[in-house]
Amino acid sequence: MVHAAYVGKELRRDARTPVAQTEQSQATPATLWLVGSDALKGQRLFSVVFIAPHTSNAPLPPGVDRWPGPGEAVLSPGLLKAGAAEGIAGRYGKLSGTIGQEGLDDPGEWLAYVRPAKGMKAEAPIEAVVGFGPKAGLPAEGLAPGTGRDNDKPEWMFQGLVVGLLLVPSLVLLFTALRAGAHGRDRRGALVDALGGLRRDRALIAVGEAVRPVMWGAFASIPFIAVAAFVDVRVPFVGYMTSSADVRQHGWPVLLTPGAVIVTALALAVISDQLSTRAGGTRPVNASSSRRQRHLAFLCAPAILLASRGPELAGDSSLYRAWISWIGLALVVLTLPAGVAVLVARLGGSLERTGRQRGWAGALIAGRRISRYPAATARLVTGVTVALIVFMQALAWQAMIGTYHAKMEEILSAVDRNVAEIGPRGTVSPREAAAYLESIPEGNEPVVLAPPRTAGDGPITISGGCVALESLRLPCSPTPARVDVALDRRLQQLLQWNTEGGTYLKVVRADHAELARQTLPSANTLAVVKADGGVPAFAALKEASYRAYPRGAQVRFPGEEWLADGIPDRDQGRWIQLFGVLGMGILMLAIGLSGKAEFLRQGRALAPLTVLTGGYRVFRSSAAWAIVAPLALAALAGCVVAAWTARPVARPGMAYYVPGGLMATAVIVVLAVSVVMGLWAARIAGQQARNWRA
Repeated sequence: MVHAAYVGKELRRDARTPVAQTEQSQATPATLWLVGSDALKGQRLFSVVFIAPHTSNAPLPPGVDRWPGPGEAVLSPGLLKAGAAEGIAGRYGKLSGTIGQEGLDDPGEWLAYVRPAKGMKAEAPIEAVVGFGPKAGLPAEGLAPGTGRDNDKPEWMFQGLVVGLLLVPSLVLLFTALRAGAHGRDRRGALVDALGGLRRDRALIAVGEAVRPVMWGAFASIPFIAVAAFVDVRVPFVGYMTSSADVRQHGWPVLLTPGAVIVTALALAVISDQLSTRAGGTRPVNASSSRRQRHLAFLCAPAILLASRGPELAGDSSLYRAWISWIGLALVVLTLPAGVAVLVARLGGSLERTGRQRGWAGALIAGRRISRYPAATARLVTGVTVALIVFMQALAWQAMIGTYHAKMEEILSAVDRNVAEIGPRGTVSPREAAAYLESIPEGNEPVVLAPPRTAGDGPITISGGCVALESLRLPCSPTPARVDVALDRRLQQLLQWNTEGGTYLKVVRADHAELARQTLPSANTLAVVKADGGVPAFAALKEASYRAYPRGAQVRFPGEEWLADGIPDRDQGRWIQLFGVLGMGILMLAIGLSGKAEFLRQGRALAPLTVLTGGYRVFRSSAAWAIVAPLALAALAGCVVAAWTARPVARPGMAYYVPGGLMATAVIVVLAVSVVMGLWAARIAGQQARNWRA
């Protein structure tokens, strides 16, 4: 579905990209075209395209079925909904209709086509276009509307998130489910072997056992796929709207996915059964499993080295860095639990000897068990280690994508947002500037800031009416006044972001006609403040700019243009948070399932000990050594390895630091989970022991 979305968006982008008029196409019907931009409060920029018919039968962009009248606009449904609170429907003129989905990147894209009330002329920067898309000629990429090509991350990066934060945890859960309660299956397999059964017989039994839950799971996914194929679905938390048309366009691969999952799950069930312990007699033994764990543990160190240092071999190539990093991470996920299990098994031998020497029954039992059954420990700690790796990867990706925006937010957190800067787009006339000043809502007062003629030499001139000047704690006298220190915070921010040099402030009282004249030089800054010190009416100021100026104006607080560049990264970071939470949830389910299976297995084995020990306390001490200790070690080792393998996610030259507080919190959470699981294991073992004695 990710691939379908990327392909569909690219096709629609190509179809709406204009074809510029050339000398050979002078006689062809043409449309006047100019791409601008706008933004909702705290949101990313979107395209506002000014259009007008240049000739009769002028072509319309895809998604627009009829020409809007002069002073009318056609908006996308997503923009109308998102900007309702700011009155977006009337910002660009009278609403003439909505843009169809065939003219949008995705159903939720923000886009506006505006036909100016005063018309347009075929003069730079306005272009004449003769059509749209490859069928009309050679598309001019510089005239394309929309910001997706600039803001969207590459497809492989998004798919990498899906693989790392969803697919890997899902595979861990699948393998855990396949081995849950495997004690009985191993014994049954040993019996089939003893009776002369073939591999085919065991495969048929494994398929027969797994087919019902696998089929139920696969069929349960079909309603979700069907909904996505016929309804545009808004992804929770992220807010992205999926395109049902794209899903239908790639219908066969999407519909075949449940079938592929069925085949994969059943194949893994057979492979898991074939690789399980084979019996030498009528009971299974553990030698082959122990050897397999030792082999995987031997590969753990090279896998960690590949994941953490291998991407450096790719240099600045982001694609190859990502592939090497993901391959290394997959190997770490496969081998790290075995490494922890083999280490625990070695420590188990020492624990067994200590328990024998000091008469600690729980330590003796746990030490013997964990030293003889490393595969059980590997199953127990797999979910924990993978969860920590997924957590650190999500953190690293979030840091990489959101670093710029987070830094700009930190820098701009001190900026006073109670002042609005107005930047008219293009060339404006004195009459248009005066019309805009007259249309400013009541209570909002304009001032104009002019830098010194020579940088660092002479005064910075600020002009305005008495109400505006007094609001900024400046004198309002008939003659220009000198001010050496700006006392108002809003004025301090204006000076900081809009002027260079200047030795003092020159305060000039001016009426609207004079302010309109001073607005015209591009070096000057028109600003609006509230007389009472509150927040200016940004939405009303934007709407007024589109009525007064041919191309509207940028209306923003000081420094906002620097923050806008990081907003797409902030929005895309929500995908990482969503996938990270889902992946952690899947892994928590795997941990619980694995833990319960191991508790049941150990409880059956330990039940007869009640006759030898005369009580149930041995179960608590045994669970502490066999459950809590391995999980605690997995938490410590997993945090270190996860933090180390997350380093390559950062771009070349970017330093990445894992917050110590988050690492400590992750370890504490896992330790708390291990204690709870240890108590749960002791309780299950005690219940089984009581049932055994009964």
